[in-house]
Amino acid sequence: MRTNKTRSRVSIVIPAHNEERHLQLCLEAIAAQAVPPFEAIVVNNNSTDQTAKVARSFPFVRIVTEPNQGIVHARNTGFDTAKGDIIGRIDADIQLPPQWVAHVQAFYADGAHANQAWSGTGYFYNVHLPRLVSWAYGLFAFRLNKVLTGHYTLWGSNMAITQEQWEKVRGNTCDRVDIHEDLDLAIHLDRAGYGITYDTSIKTNAELRRVHADRHKLWDYLQWWPRTLRIHNKKTWVVCWFFGAFLLYLATFLLVLIDYLARKITTHKSAT
Repeated sequence: MRTNKTRSRVSIVIPAHNEERHLQLCLEAIAAQAVPPFEAIVVNNNSTDQTAKVARSFPFVRIVTEPNQGIVHARNTGFDTAKGDIIGRIDADIQLPPQWVAHVQAFYADGAHANQAWSGTGYFYNVHLPRLVSWAYGLFAFRLNKVLTGHYTLWGSNMAITQEQWEKVRGNTCDRVDIHEDLDLAIHLDRAGYGITYDTSIKTNAELRRVHADRHKLWDYLQWWPRTLRIHNKKTWVVCWFFGAFLLYLATFLLVLIDYLARKITTHKSAT
C-alpha cells in the first residue's frame, strides 16, 4: 500500500455527454485551482455537440472516449485511465471552489483518513430558494442514505477516492445504467471495509437539472434510488421509495410553482 505521503496527485475525472453548455465553466474552475490537479480527464461519452472541442481548448485536459453509453461506463473508463493517487470525480455542470484540490489533498494527508472515501456537497444555484433546496438535498441524499444503508453515500458531483480503493472494488461494482452508480460505489466500498466521510465544509456550485424535466422521465429517474438499494438486498428500499421517490416527486411540483410565481412577480414589476 502506498504511504500517505504519496497521496498528493489528484486526478479529476469528468464524464461528459453533450455538455458544451456547461463544460467551459467547469474547466475554467479547474484552471483556477490554487493547487492544480495532477491531471483532468474528460470522458467523452458519445457527444454529438461541441463537448470535445471545448475540452480541447484547455491544454491541461486529457480527453478519452467511452463508446458504451451511460455515466457508469464513462466513470469506469475515467477511473481506469487516471494516474493520480487520488481520483476526484465531478460532473460537467460543476464549478469547483478554488481550494478544492488542496482540500482533498489535505484530507488524504491525514493518516486517519487512509481508509476513507470522501464526499462533499453542493449548492444549487439555478433554483429559487437555493439555500433551502441545497439543505434539503443534503438531508435526503446524505443523512437519509446513512439511515437506510448504515453509511453515507458518495455524490458523483463532488467526491474522491484513492487508487487503492478503486482497485479493490472495481470488479464488484455494478454496470447498470438504471441505478445510481455513485451510491452503488459507496455500497461496495463499505462492503470492502472502507468508510465514507461526508464533508459539509466545501461545496461545489451545481445545477439542479431534473426539476423542469419531463415528469415521466423524472419519475423514472427517482426510481433509481430505491432500485439501487433493492438490488443490493437493502430491505429499507421500501422506505426509500416513499421518501426518495414519492415525496421528492411531489416536492418538484412545489419548486416549479415557486419558480412560476417568482417569474410572474418579476414580470409584473417589469411591467409597472
